[in-house]
Amino acid sequence: MYPTEDDFIQTVQEEVSHQVRRLKSHPSIIVWSGNNENEAALATNWFDIPASKRPLYVKDYVKLYVNNIRQIVLEEDPSRPFLVSSPTNGAESEQEGWVAANPYDPLYGDVHFYSYTSDCWNWKNFPRTRFASEYGFQSWPSFSTLQPVSVEEDWSYDSKFSSHRQHHESGNQQMLQQAALHFLLPNSSHPLKRFKDTLYITQVMQAQCVKTQTEFYRRSRSEITEGEGHTMGALYWQLNDIWQAPSWSSIEFGGKWKMLHYFAQNFFSSVLPVGFEDEDSLFIYAVSDLSQDLLLRAVVMLYSWSDLGSVCTLTSDLTLIPGGVAAPVFKRPVSELLAGCGACTRLTCLVSFHLEDDHGVQQGPTNEHFLCSPKDAQGLQRPNITAKVQEDESDFTVTLLSDAVAPFVWLDVGDVPGRFSSNGFLMVSGNRTVRFEAWRSSSITELSRSLTVTTLTDVY
Repeated sequence: MYPTEDDFIQTVQEEVSHQVRRLKSHPSIIVWSGNNENEAALATNWFDIPASKRPLYVKDYVKLYVNNIRQIVLEEDPSRPFLVSSPTNGAESEQEGWVAANPYDPLYGDVHFYSYTSDCWNWKNFPRTRFASEYGFQSWPSFSTLQPVSVEEDWSYDSKFSSHRQHHESGNQQMLQQAALHFLLPNSSHPLKRFKDTLYITQVMQAQCVKTQTEFYRRSRSEITEGEGHTMGALYWQLNDIWQAPSWSSIEFGGKWKMLHYFAQNFFSSVLPVGFEDEDSLFIYAVSDLSQDLLLRAVVMLYSWSDLGSVCTLTSDLTLIPGGVAAPVFKRPVSELLAGCGACTRLTCLVSFHLEDDHGVQQGPTNEHFLCSPKDAQGLQRPNITAKVQEDESDFTVTLLSDAVAPFVWLDVGDVPGRFSSNGFLMVSGNRTVRFEAWRSSSITELSRSLTVTTLTDVY
């Protein structure tokens, strides 16, 4: 914890006053927090403080964060709320002397939650919290980001370089263990390909994990279970990187988007369909952050892993979704769903779905639900995908043609700076076109030469 001598407190007061004045005009700031996890550190004794000294530490904590920092922030910026810590139980923590017995209590305030060993595809592993203010999973950046700060001998997952760049204990092993729950791990005999494939599979894992967790929080906004729920906020950790290394970020050092950041475009969409299973039934919720009511139906399509084109399509009745609400629009036992779709089984088919309004116009992105782990999927083939780059007035388009279902299609143009309109997506039709916004002058020739297309089965 931090000292509370007068000289130190004076420097804190000066810095806090300066920083709040400098930053308070930014509209992206919603709430001020006095510290990160210090209340939790005291409450759960991270630093093995002797019981006899705990009252002194609590007293110093209150002096620094409550009597000084909190007071200054509220004086400098009365327009925003101030939380003494994060996570915290808010008013409940205040009633308990500013250090709650359990700052992670899902009944109050915000919660930080990390679990790297439990199955991230199982929504029942996540807390039903009022506000999930920190959660996440690691991944590695792309090879083009690592290459400028590495040499050939570094290009291995178990190299000294890979170990040195990992600052989270057991982080590299945790990523592979989590990925192995649902994916086959790369096994190429070519060392560089295996390294690149491993970077890719960590990004697939991270994107899916954070997607599943975020969608759980978003659909929990309108539900209370044993007092827990009404989740009204979700902030994953973290946005960007300060160097080229594995981290929780969704944007790499230099600005390149990881697969997670492309996924975030969808799972934070104002209108979102969320699919999940509970007691062997498939549920689809419509989640709306809009202020107006919507009439929505779910359009559910089953696809075979072995063939392009849908096997069958189901449509639910229209449901009124009030503004700012998450509500179910579709429920069907999985066994009944499969029985009505030809020869589909959990291992041979997957589900794609979207929302439509009463005029048949799609609202929000298309989403997917896997009925099995992709490593167990039957009929999944290595697709032959061709790509054609074209240029228009403002940017470039990439048209993909595939002869098979392709999960987690990843487009990469190496060190050409820019971003795609969509990436890491599922191809269940024979063609798809995405846009590429170049952040510097480029050409069809450069992009065509730099472009690589990777899918899940390419790494097996």
